[in-house]
Amino acid sequence: MVTIRQVAKEAGVSVATASRALNGMENVTRSTREKIEAAAARLNYVPHSGARNLTRRRTDTIGVILPDLFGEFFSELIRGIDRAVHAEGKTLLLGNMHGSQQETTQAIRAMRGRVDGLVIMPPNSVAETLHTEPLGAFPMVVLNAVPGGGELPSVSVDSRAGAEMVVQHLIERGARRIVHISGPATNHDAIERETAFRNVVCRELDNADPIVLTGDFCEGSGEAAISRLLESGERFDAVFAGNDVMAVEAMASLRDAGYAIGSEMLVAGFDDIPLSRYVSPGLTTVHSEIPRLGELAAHKLLALIEGSLASEGQATVIRPRLAIRGSTAGLAPPRS
Repeated sequence: MVTIRQVAKEAGVSVATASRALNGMENVTRSTREKIEAAAARLNYVPHSGARNLTRRRTDTIGVILPDLFGEFFSELIRGIDRAVHAEGKTLLLGNMHGSQQETTQAIRAMRGRVDGLVIMPPNSVAETLHTEPLGAFPMVVLNAVPGGGELPSVSVDSRAGAEMVVQHLIERGARRIVHISGPATNHDAIERETAFRNVVCRELDNADPIVLTGDFCEGSGEAAISRLLESGERFDAVFAGNDVMAVEAMASLRDAGYAIGSEMLVAGFDDIPLSRYVSPGLTTVHSEIPRLGELAAHKLLALIEGSLASEGQATVIRPRLAIRGSTAGLAPPRS
């Protein structure tokens, strides 16, 4: 394998000068650079990426730490991040922490020295770990959480606005006894969505104590919540689930119990994962542009690494929109 030392000898320059020229540094004259590049071409020199990165103090790798890597939400999020990172010629290194504060710390430490910066979705509503962990000037962008102190750049979906839209829509379609399946108690999105649900139901239906069933955003929790609800004998005519996974399971459980989804029982979710468009009937949900969420976070991190992130660009909030489908077609008059 041809070394940079051989290139320097061929061009008649020092190794340091050859290295500066081949790494694109500006403190080399144009004629010297051209001579070095010509020598490298003649010798078919291929730069050693590890040595080049040591010189530049860059890895050309972006780290991504998420609560989980399973499911359509996270795959769509990673797709958006990868699209932005790949366009810049960089690679991704993925890690997860399964919602544990301790595992979050371990995942961050494992990334140190291997990536140029991190996109991270903390497990809690406030990104406390990111401030207790001594990371120095490690570039970091937070996804869908409140960065403690507000100094970390962040990208998030306006969960409260989205939940308000979907609950208002259920009421407009005739729902009067709406049940909410919430997400994890410490999750920022789950807290915002439940808060919005309670506010709208209290304001529009004069119900200060609506039914909220505990879920966890994961498979199985939607089905379990509906099972508990049906066993309780509680009257209800609509379900707003905190994410689409739980909403799709709620639809299936209610259909199995004999309800016609969209006319006898309304169901809505949040996120608009691809599955939402293909279940029958289609799931009404909050379209939160998941790939764009990841793409914006990656662009923000790359700008932060290059030192070009404007101070006014520290926090980006995506305003979602409602995707109305058959699961909320409208309640039919009660059967005689």
